[in-house]
Amino acid sequence: MEKYSAFRDRGSGIAPFFPIPTQPAGYALPLHVFLFVVRIFFLIPVTLAYFLILAWVPVGSLGRKAVLWCMLGIPGIWWIDLGVDGVKKGSLGQNQNKLPHPGSVIASSYTSPIDALYLAAIFDPVFTRSYPDERKVQRISLRQAMFQALTPPVLSPPKDAKLVSISDLLREKPDRCIAVFPECTATNGRGILPFCPSLLTVPEKTKIFPVSLRYTPADVTTPVQGSYFTFLWNLCSKPTHCIRVRIAEATYNKPSAPEPPRKNSFQTNLLDDLHPRTTQKGGVSETERESLDKIAESLARLGRAKRLGLGPSDKIAFIKVWSKRR
Repeated sequence: MEKYSAFRDRGSGIAPFFPIPTQPAGYALPLHVFLFVVRIFFLIPVTLAYFLILAWVPVGSLGRKAVLWCMLGIPGIWWIDLGVDGVKKGSLGQNQNKLPHPGSVIASSYTSPIDALYLAAIFDPVFTRSYPDERKVQRISLRQAMFQALTPPVLSPPKDAKLVSISDLLREKPDRCIAVFPECTATNGRGILPFCPSLLTVPEKTKIFPVSLRYTPADVTTPVQGSYFTFLWNLCSKPTHCIRVRIAEATYNKPSAPEPPRKNSFQTNLLDDLHPRTTQKGGVSETERESLDKIAESLARLGRAKRLGLGPSDKIAFIKVWSKRR
């Protein structure tokens, strides 16, 4: 395992890209095979019917959510453990403002295709794809958001990708909330990767809700891409699954610090070249970094995980080594 030591966080030793092993079925293997066959028989037609027909037919939000809940229920995702910061159990109905709502932004953890499916069934958001060092996002569909968790990370947007800021999306879709996966790639849920700067385009007065999703058993996470059958087997062969959902109190972006007055040519010296201004694409100022750190700390607290120093580029290198091993 020494060759994988480069893909462990130096501070904590956590490896966020390793797949979580499945517990052996043992004597229950015939039951698992039976559940898998029966559930796949129903899950595939319902999934195809939704993405090929219902997603394009004006059946209304309630109709789409009903089908999405069927897609969650067929593989045995029946128990949802929901917790909201600042809300006592039984009083959620009187605290709807504590939940993501139209005009707000969801900053979600990213571990499995089920993340996007659950968010769609509950909040019906506009899904986006973020890229490292890129402030703008790409609007994607639910299907793309789910398959993104099963594909390798992409470090830069494709040439034909239409990028837009989150503030523009909020103006374009005032009746929807916006879902962002700021880690840019799926992990096994044992740590929080560094955030991309896409959340910095959220207006200062717009609520950002950190949302953490964790699963029991945890082998339905998809940190290694391309494992379609393994994911389906782990999802459909178990009697039941539990989703632990935690929603933090809304946070806001800090207002940007005012730029210092420009100096004339006589006041400019070599030190100015050593401290260039932050750019709208890659650089992040100290104030902006504090805003991202606050959201990342909330996600780490909700998921009982630690913040890590590994990113999408490390995962690409890990996949190459892992593929050679397989």
